[in-house]
This record gives sequence, structure tokens and C-alpha cells, in this order.
Amino acid sequence: MKGRLHALALVLTGLLGGCGSLYQGPPSDHFDGRVFFNPGVQKSSTPIGYLWRRLTDPPAAWPESVPLPADVPPPVQRVHDGSARITYVGHATLLIQVAGLNILTDPLWSERASPLSWIGPRRVTPPAWPLQALPPIDLVLISHDHHDHLDPATLAALAARDRPRVIVPLGLQRRVAEAMPGSVVSEHDWGARVALPGAPGSASTGPSAGSSPGAVIHVEPMRHGSGRGPFDQMQTLWAAYVIEVGGFKIWHVGDSGYGDFARATAARHGALDLAILPIGAWEPVDFMADSHMSPAQAVQLLQDSGAARGLAHHFDTFALGFEAHGAAPTALAAARQTAGMKPERFVVPVPGQVLTLAQPRAPRTQ
Repeated sequence: MKGRLHALALVLTGLLGGCGSLYQGPPSDHFDGRVFFNPGVQKSSTPIGYLWRRLTDPPAAWPESVPLPADVPPPVQRVHDGSARITYVGHATLLIQVAGLNILTDPLWSERASPLSWIGPRRVTPPAWPLQALPPIDLVLISHDHHDHLDPATLAALAARDRPRVIVPLGLQRRVAEAMPGSVVSEHDWGARVALPGAPGSASTGPSAGSSPGAVIHVEPMRHGSGRGPFDQMQTLWAAYVIEVGGFKIWHVGDSGYGDFARATAARHGALDLAILPIGAWEPVDFMADSHMSPAQAVQLLQDSGAARGLAHHFDTFALGFEAHGAAPTALAAARQTAGMKPERFVVPVPGQVLTLAQPRAPRTQ
């Protein structure tokens, strides 16, 4: 019964998700003039197929709630000591602090990954801190337009508080700008190089009091999809980001299936200090593989990228896939062991946990 109610909620939230802003531009190797696609990949998952599985598959075991750890420290205001500080807030939301710059990825503080406050996937674990406890946010990176990654209510609260700069993939500028009046929002294709205000070659202006000269965001491919309802599927782009600042290169993959894009990203950018990789919502594999990687594939992707360290996210917050709560960390631990990888090489965090990169690493061969 619970699984069927969840499916009904998804139907309603999908229908009410609306048809988002559409992108109009020249065709490319991932845009046919009407919709975006993953080059060389046949998409098998669909909203209707997902809902059918929700109605017919036995529901996985998830708790009603999981409390935060008792000792979550408050966030620091800024980092100026030459290190990079990455804090796992929850789901795909991370606070990245380096060279005086405060960055949030896919910010989501709402109770549900839904356009409605009373129905839709509900979070099991709260964010590491209330939104009001955040330090000033200079930059927001949004990977794609699914409800668990683009939350207008959270974006509106951030805009009212900090007016951060926002970078989004193609097709999302209008929707995000409507939620964030006063913020500078720009949309970009794969391969774009975005210099932040104050950096050499920057063509943008806007509030960014804490940003550091030389900060550059590179917009990169990942293997996923888009759409907030059944009628706007694949009409906006999805993207990963390489954050190049303070001598560090941090690669954030918001949500993705496994693919050869990791090697291509590493070839373009050289030594990566950290890869932030999703590990949840991968079952059933035959249905999810075109948009979600398994924990074992995340281990392989980390190896493909040659990144010095990995940090897991996108697990155990919302019941979006079909695996049980706790399955992703368990599977990742097994995959690490099979690969001969130490736990500190690929960390599975709890909300509020901090990973500190002491200094940028020197280039090395994979």
C-alpha cells in the first residue's frame, strides 16, 4: 500500500511539475534541435515505466526518519588557509569552501522533493543545518532540473538572503531566474568555461563578495536526463562541473549513469583532487542504468577519472530508487574492497561530515 501511495504522489507531482523553460539553439552532438540526449546511449527509462514499477514492485525497506548525528558542528564562515573544505549537507547538496569562496551544489532544504509541500518523496534525514545557519553563499551550481536537484523554494530563500551567482545547464536560466530575483543566473553548454566575477576574462558582473580571483567553473558532460513532469522530458540539459579554484580541481557529478565521460574529463583537466559522485537510486539496474550508476560503477568511475579522492552523495535521503535504505553504502564498501581501495580514498559521509583537502595534489599518471 505504501508503495502505491508513493506512486500516486509521483503521478500527481509529475503532472503538476509543469513544462519548464525550453531551449532553442543549434543542433549539436547532444541536442537534436528539439530535445537533449546522451550521445551513443539509448534511453530505456521513462516516467511511465518508473511509475509502473512503483505500482507493481515490492517497496524497499526505508525508515520513517533517521536523525542527524549528535555532534554536527556549525559551518565555518569562509576558508582562507589554502585548504578546501567540503561538507556533506544531504542528498546532492554539498557546501564547498575554498579560497574564500562558498559554493552550494543542488541546494535542497525542503521536506519533499516535490512541487507540493504535502505530497511526494519525503526526506528521511534532515539537512546538516537549517538554511539560516549557512555562511554567505557566493555561488550555486545546479546539475539538472529534477525535483531532488532543483528546488525553487530553497533557491528563493537563498536569493532573498545572499543573492548568489548561479550557474545552470542550457534551458534552465529562465526557471531559476524566476525563483531567484536579483541573482545573476547564466546557462551554459557542455565545454563552457565560466570565469567568476573578478577572475581574468570574466564577462559577468554581480554580487560575489567572497569570490577569489582565478576561480573558474568548467561545465562538463554526465549521463542523465531531465524533466519535471511527463511533458517536458529531455528539454533542458544536465551537467557536471569541474571547480578550479585555489589550485584545486574538484569534479562534482550531480546524478549520472556510468560512462566514458570520466576519462574524457580527466584528459581535459589533468589531475583532479576530488570526485564527488552519486551512488544511489541504481536498482533495478536494467531500468536505471541509463541515468544512475551503481556503487560498484561509482568506484570504477573514480578509478577512470584518476581523482585522488572520492566523496559519495545522492543516497539514503529520499526513497527515489528501488534499493533499501543503507544498501548504497554497503554496496560501495564491498566494491571498494573488491577494487583494493582504502575507505579513505572513497568516503561515504553522514550529514555534516567534512572532508578537507589540505593542498592541491601534484599531477600524476593514472
